[in-house]
Amino acid sequence: MSSTTSKSKAATLAQLQSLIGGLQKQFPNGQFTLGNTVFTTATLVQAIQSLIDAINAVNTVQASAKVAVAALRATVAKVGPVVLALKRNLLAMFGNATDTLALFGLEPRKAPAPRTGPEIAAAAAKARATRTARGTTSKKKKLAVTGNVIGITVTPITEPAGAQPSAQPATTAPTAPIPGTAGK
Repeated sequence: MSSTTSKSKAATLAQLQSLIGGLQKQFPNGQFTLGNTVFTTATLVQAIQSLIDAINAVNTVQASAKVAVAALRATVAKVGPVVLALKRNLLAMFGNATDTLALFGLEPRKAPAPRTGPEIAAAAAKARATRTARGTTSKKKKLAVTGNVIGITVTPITEPAGAQPSAQPATTAPTAPIPGTAGK
């Protein structure tokens, strides 16, 4: 197993199984000196098998951990809003009663610090600048704004001079006034 290349667990397991198979086939009664320690084929197979068992145990635990995490997320999605609503309700009920809120593991809300004069002035200036940049106006100013179309010619559609009237008489339906043109 090289430390410079990353292998998947399946590839590592396959390689370890191949090592065991090769050792048992080629050296059934062999001895190896590895790092000043003498190993027999049986002890090497036992050591490699323990590594395989450890990897399999990790795979099993990781799979069950994924199931547990998915169950946790589902429970948090279901119960989380209820807990949040309960906390808000308790804070509203007991306000600044520190001792009572401490029974529930809660702290009272901190009052916002009063804003200073320069902060208020800066906020007002920022609001004016934002309104100018967005072009927002009041209702009365919006009514005064009208559009002016330049460069478009409107040509009315008329019937050709030699057109014959149709054989069927035209029926006229009552027409509704066009919105915005009443009284003009």
